[in-house]
Amino acid sequence: MSDCAYICSRDFIGLSQNFLLDERITSKIVKSAGYIKDHVVCEVGPGPGSITRSIIHRAPKKLIVVEKDPRFLPTLELLQEACQERMELDIQIGDIRDYNFEMGFANVSKMDWHDECPPINLIGNLPFNVSTNLIIRWLKSISEKNSAWAFGRTPMTLTFQKEVAERIVAPASHKQRCRLSVMCQFWCDVQHKFTIPGRAFLPKPDVDVGVVNLVPLKDPLVKLPFSMVEKVMRNVFNMRQKASRRGVECLFPVELRQELGPKLFVLADTDYRARPFELSTEEFARICYAYNLLCEEY
Repeated sequence: MSDCAYICSRDFIGLSQNFLLDERITSKIVKSAGYIKDHVVCEVGPGPGSITRSIIHRAPKKLIVVEKDPRFLPTLELLQEACQERMELDIQIGDIRDYNFEMGFANVSKMDWHDECPPINLIGNLPFNVSTNLIIRWLKSISEKNSAWAFGRTPMTLTFQKEVAERIVAPASHKQRCRLSVMCQFWCDVQHKFTIPGRAFLPKPDVDVGVVNLVPLKDPLVKLPFSMVEKVMRNVFNMRQKASRRGVECLFPVELRQELGPKLFVLADTDYRARPFELSTEEFARICYAYNLLCEEY
């Protein structure tokens, strides 16, 4: 067994970290990110550098790798040395949730939000235990146009557990439709590119993995404070199998629920009897706007 395979197989289950060593698959992931030549790329969780190598082959201008586990530093430094004449490889040891994208991308020209995407890409084989939390954080940044999205509509190509990938892209009435589906679709065009079998990873996870592209929309479906939108989605989907009115009513004080619950659905022109997973993303946007209107009125 090679050194990096040994490292991968030892004790990363506790970190929910699983790594790809098949170059055909890593190349397919990077290819699905689209054109990255001469771009600035940030790779999340490079581990032993398998996806990193595939990114390097596609000749970005600069590659930033953010890895939490310092045991991978020697391997990444070897890659840094090997490609120093071709491109800049910046190694950051730390948690991606603490990384300052605006400093990392400081030399990239900012694009108007309605123009083409900036020459920046986020690519990552995300640890399962932080993937949902991380994407919600990034959706908030997209809504506020800060962090990696201070430069424009920075696209993401990320791996998730297959079930999470299916949730992200799930349309109305799909069995995987949930809060995450609607939140992602409010702010991004989402595509489930392909599925990777679990056996391709070390250590082998109990699930398959989905590769998802998320490109921020020029015009998001909802333009309200992120915290308000997240509150509405959390309450409505808290009763996923009940009529939508049940979750919506929980948004209001007890003494106003009987009055404002029905009023919200009239304003939103939406059927209160439909269960949350049956509603379209556009209907949820109307519910958010109706809630905002009632908050201002009351």
